[in-house]
Amino acid sequence: MSTIIKAYGDTLNDGKVQLSFALPAPADAFGKEAARILILSMGFEDAEITCMRELGEGFTHFIAYAVSQVGVDTSKIKVKVVETPVMDMEATEKYVEEYIGRQLTIVGACIESDAHTVGIDAIMNMKGYNHRYGLERYSCFNTINMGAQVPSEELLARAREEKADVILVSQVVTQKNIHIQNLTRLVELAEAEGLRDKMLFICGGPRISHELAIELGYDAGFGTGSYSTDVASYIAITLAQK
Repeated sequence: MSTIIKAYGDTLNDGKVQLSFALPAPADAFGKEAARILILSMGFEDAEITCMRELGEGFTHFIAYAVSQVGVDTSKIKVKVVETPVMDMEATEKYVEEYIGRQLTIVGACIESDAHTVGIDAIMNMKGYNHRYGLERYSCFNTINMGAQVPSEELLARAREEKADVILVSQVVTQKNIHIQNLTRLVELAEAEGLRDKMLFICGGPRISHELAIELGYDAGFGTGSYSTDVASYIAITLAQK
């Protein structure tokens, strides 16, 4: 069986893709043709501009469909992922009681200029998200959510004060890779203060992967599709193994 796969829209492996992008061009026939030529120059075929919307004078957002003959060999893909099994809340509480025997302290925040708490709240708030209770509801966790726009220095100071077992960081804003800069700085400060090896450092966000988190110096990373149960299970199992 072939391990080569392609994008598809109507028929398997037909190579059809949807593209969305903006150009400093007007929302008229000229801009539409500029967008089409740009898509063809990228190696796509049968480019069709299906929608264009003016963003401002001289700027337009385009949506297009095109065909790509490029495929990917899935047999050669290697991905780093969090491999700890996922337990529900009750199972995690029992696991911590049996293998650790004390309450674990977790301090979380959206750091620096990031004001978007949707990610950190979905994981930490008691009500949780999508039928999964947040970490605040777990009896085995002492959970401290510091909220948004928290300077890295304040997060580390609170973690030291609380003798935290885990630091949980969310980054939603990603323009110009600001999330990478913020996450890198936090780890560098933690290393300078001698805290990095004393706590689990976990980060999450829409453009966070476990592989990226490891590269940035974190213990784990959780991206889109992650839930409180994933994070709670990882924390419990990893700290028990330590």
